[in-house]
Amino acid sequence: MILKLTPTAGQPLYLQLMEQIRHATESGALRDGDQLPGIRTLAEELVVSPNTVAKAYSELEHEGLLELRHGTGAFVSLNRRGKSLVDHVSQARVRVGRLIGELLEEGLRDDEIRRLFDAELLHAGGLARKR
Repeated sequence: MILKLTPTAGQPLYLQLMEQIRHATESGALRDGDQLPGIRTLAEELVVSPNTVAKAYSELEHEGLLELRHGTGAFVSLNRRGKSLVDHVSQARVRVGRLIGELLEEGLRDDEIRRLFDAELLHAGGLARKR
């Protein structure tokens, strides 16, 4: 698993790290029980403060995605909710892939499809906030 943070992205580094670890579990790159690098080791690899990695790990532990074991490190911990989420995301990925394939066959370009998805996500987010 390769993690890469972008300091100029405008998003806090610990949030970028959290998203990448979540994505790795959702995609199957990280599985239940897999050990992540230690805080200091990962901080050195990413050239960030150990506090950045510690905050990301702590937040992911709070979400139930990681288990922090004193002296041994951080481990992926897909509890029932986490496993269900991974399965749900996997099924959604298949559905999105089929839809994208259909849209490409209809002659839409990648950038047009991306704009459609972005617009619909914005619209759906607005509807969710009104509820």
